[in-house]
Amino acid sequence: MKIVVTGGAGYIGSHTVKLLTEKNHEVLVIDNLYNGHQEAVKDAQFIRCNIKDTDKLTEIFESFKPDAVIHFAAFIEVGESVKNPLSFYENNVSGTVSLLKAMEITGVDKIIFSSTAAVYGNPVTVPIPETEPIKPINPYGQSKACVEKILNDLSTFKGLNYVSLRYFNAAGADPSGLIGESHNPETHLIPLILKTAKGEREKIYIFGTDYPTPDGTCVRDYIHVNDLADAHLLSLEYLMSGGKSAVFNCGYGKGYSVREIIDTVRKITGKDFRVEETDRRPGDPAVLIADPTNLKKTLNWKPKFDELDIIIKSAWRWELNRRF
Repeated sequence: MKIVVTGGAGYIGSHTVKLLTEKNHEVLVIDNLYNGHQEAVKDAQFIRCNIKDTDKLTEIFESFKPDAVIHFAAFIEVGESVKNPLSFYENNVSGTVSLLKAMEITGVDKIIFSSTAAVYGNPVTVPIPETEPIKPINPYGQSKACVEKILNDLSTFKGLNYVSLRYFNAAGADPSGLIGESHNPETHLIPLILKTAKGEREKIYIFGTDYPTPDGTCVRDYIHVNDLADAHLLSLEYLMSGGKSAVFNCGYGKGYSVREIIDTVRKITGKDFRVEETDRRPGDPAVLIADPTNLKKTLNWKPKFDELDIIIKSAWRWELNRRF
C-alpha cells in the first residue's frame, strides 16, 4: 500500500514508518522538522512541508496517490499547551483541517489519527474504557478531542473512514538502536530519568508524593513504542479491509508509579542518582491506565514488549548510543 505519514520524522512516527517499510509498504513522510529528525526516517520518501499548507499537501497527494494517511504531526507538550493554547489549536486542529481538506480534494478517505489519553482528563473509571467521558483538562487534550469530533462528523456525513488511537505513555526505543526518543526539550519521565542516570541532569524530580496510590506517586501505563507502531499497522489493515471508523485505547492495562520507574532505572543502569521530592503539578491525574480490550479483540493486537524492564533496557541502549 501507499501510505502518507505526517510527522513521520518524530518519535512514534519514525518507529511506525520503520515498521511499514519492513512490511514493504511504500511510505511518504511529510514533516516540517519542528520537532522531528530527518535522520529518523529510514527507507521512505521525505518531503519537508507544514500540514497547514493545504495547496502543497494537495499537490503531494495528487502526485503520490496514497491509499491512506497516518497522522502524527502535532504539538504534544501539555505544559506548553497551557502557556500557549492558541498555538496548539492552530497547529493541532487547524493543521488537521488543512490535511483533511487535501484528502477530500484528492479522494483519500482513510486516516489513522494520533490521539491521546489526555482526552479523558481525570477519569472516573480505571482502567479506562473508550466509553469514558471525554473531559480534557488542558488545551493539548482539548485539541485532540476537537479533532476526534471533526473526524466523527466527516465519518458520519462525508464517508471518511478513520481509526483514532488514544495513546497512553509511549516509551522505549527500537531494538536496532537506529531510532529512539529525542525531544528538545525532553519532558517525558523515562528519558529524563535516564539522562539523570547518565549524568546529563543533576537530579530527577518527583512531583507529588501524596497521591492515593500504593507509594504516593503518580501511576501511568507505559507502552513500548514498537507495540504502539504495531497498533497503527493493524489499524491500517483494518481500514483497508473495510473496517468501520473506530477508537481504540493503546496501553497495556497495567501501570507503574514514578518511584517504580526510578527503581527500575537504577537496577538496569547500575547507576545511582539524586531524586528530589516536590509539590504536585496542577492537572496531573493520580492514575492513568488503559483498558486495551477493544484493541486486542477487534484488531488482534498482541503486544511483544509489555514488560517495564524491556522498555527501559531499550531506552537505555538508545540513550547510551544516541544518533540524533
